[in-house]
Amino acid sequence: MDKDIKISDEQIERAAYILKSISHPLRLKIVQVLGKRGPLSVNDLTQLLDSDQSLMSHHLSMMKLKGLLSSKRLGQRHLYSLRARSVLGVFDCLLDCECNYN
Repeated sequence: MDKDIKISDEQIERAAYILKSISHPLRLKIVQVLGKRGPLSVNDLTQLLDSDQSLMSHHLSMMKLKGLLSSKRLGQRHLYSLRARSVLGVFDCLLDCECNYN
Protein backbone atom coordinates (compact mmCIF):
# COMPACT_ATOMS: atom_id res chain seq x y z
CA MET A 1 0.00 0.00 0.00
CA ASP A 2 1.28 3.47 -0.88
CA LYS A 3 2.45 5.38 2.21
CA ASP A 4 0.58 8.51 1.05
CA ILE A 5 -2.81 6.79 1.18
CA LYS A 6 -2.34 4.71 4.32
CA ILE A 7 -5.28 4.99 6.67
CA SER A 8 -4.60 4.53 10.35
CA ASP A 9 -6.11 1.68 12.33
CA GLU A 10 -7.91 4.28 14.45
CA GLN A 11 -9.57 5.77 11.35
CA ILE A 12 -10.62 2.30 10.19
CA GLU A 13 -12.07 1.50 13.62
CA ARG A 14 -14.00 4.78 13.66
CA ALA A 15 -15.39 4.15 10.17
CA ALA A 16 -16.48 0.63 11.17
CA TYR A 17 -18.13 2.03 14.34
CA ILE A 18 -20.12 4.56 12.31
CA LEU A 19 -21.16 1.98 9.72
CA LYS A 20 -22.34 -0.38 12.46
CA SER A 21 -24.26 2.48 14.07
CA ILE A 22 -26.28 3.16 10.91
CA SER A 23 -26.50 -0.42 9.65
CA HIS A 24 -30.26 -0.80 9.89
CA PRO A 25 -32.84 0.29 7.31
CA LEU A 26 -34.74 2.46 9.80
CA ARG A 27 -31.54 4.14 11.02
CA LEU A 28 -30.56 4.93 7.44
CA LYS A 29 -34.00 6.47 6.89
CA ILE A 30 -33.61 8.52 10.07
CA VAL A 31 -30.26 9.85 8.83
CA GLN A 32 -31.78 10.74 5.48
CA VAL A 33 -34.84 12.51 6.90
CA LEU A 34 -32.95 14.44 9.58
CA GLY A 35 -30.35 15.42 7.00
CA LYS A 36 -33.00 16.88 4.71
CA ARG A 37 -35.53 18.29 7.17
CA GLY A 38 -33.53 19.17 10.25
CA PRO A 39 -34.67 18.64 13.85
CA LEU A 40 -37.77 16.46 14.33
CA SER A 41 -39.56 14.83 17.25
CA VAL A 42 -40.09 11.12 17.78
CA ASN A 43 -43.73 11.57 16.72
CA ASP A 44 -42.73 13.44 13.56
CA LEU A 45 -40.26 10.73 12.59
CA THR A 46 -42.72 7.96 13.47
CA GLN A 47 -45.32 9.44 11.14
CA LEU A 48 -42.90 10.30 8.32
CA LEU A 49 -41.28 6.88 8.33
CA ASP A 50 -44.42 4.86 9.13
CA SER A 51 -42.82 3.20 12.13
CA ASP A 52 -43.80 2.09 15.61
CA GLN A 53 -43.06 4.75 18.23
CA SER A 54 -41.27 2.40 20.62
CA LEU A 55 -39.04 1.10 17.82
CA MET A 56 -38.31 4.66 16.69
CA SER A 57 -37.44 5.71 20.25
CA HIS A 58 -35.12 2.73 20.58
CA HIS A 59 -33.18 3.60 17.42
CA LEU A 60 -33.04 7.31 18.24
CA SER A 61 -31.70 6.60 21.73
CA MET A 62 -29.07 4.24 20.38
CA MET A 63 -27.96 6.71 17.70
CA LYS A 64 -27.79 9.52 20.26
CA LEU A 65 -25.75 7.36 22.63
CA LYS A 66 -23.28 6.63 19.82
CA GLY A 67 -22.91 10.33 19.04
CA LEU A 68 -24.66 10.42 15.67
CA LEU A 69 -27.65 12.43 16.91
CA SER A 70 -28.25 15.19 19.40
CA SER A 71 -31.50 16.22 21.00
CA LYS A 72 -32.93 19.26 22.70
CA ARG A 73 -36.05 19.65 24.72
CA LEU A 74 -38.75 21.96 23.40
CA GLY A 75 -41.63 21.96 25.86
CA GLN A 76 -42.62 18.34 26.29
CA ARG A 77 -41.02 17.25 23.03
CA HIS A 78 -37.47 16.21 22.29
CA LEU A 79 -36.22 17.31 18.89
CA TYR A 80 -33.56 15.11 17.34
CA SER A 81 -31.02 16.38 14.86
CA LEU A 82 -28.12 14.89 12.97
CA ARG A 83 -24.96 15.64 14.91
CA ALA A 84 -22.54 13.82 12.63
CA ARG A 85 -23.54 15.47 9.33
CA SER A 86 -20.61 13.83 7.56
CA VAL A 87 -22.64 10.60 7.68
CA LEU A 88 -24.76 12.08 4.89
CA GLY A 89 -21.77 11.74 2.56
CA VAL A 90 -21.50 8.06 3.43
CA PHE A 91 -25.22 7.67 2.84
CA ASP A 92 -25.01 9.35 -0.57
CA CYS A 93 -22.05 7.16 -1.49
CA LEU A 94 -23.94 4.01 -0.52
CA LEU A 95 -26.93 5.04 -2.62
CA ASP A 96 -24.65 5.29 -5.66
CA CYS A 97 -23.12 1.86 -5.03
CA GLU A 98 -24.00 -0.65 -7.71
CA CYS A 99 -23.44 -3.90 -5.87
CA ASN A 100 -25.76 -6.89 -5.84
CA TYR A 101 -27.55 -7.16 -2.53
CA ASN A 102 -29.91 -10.02 -3.35
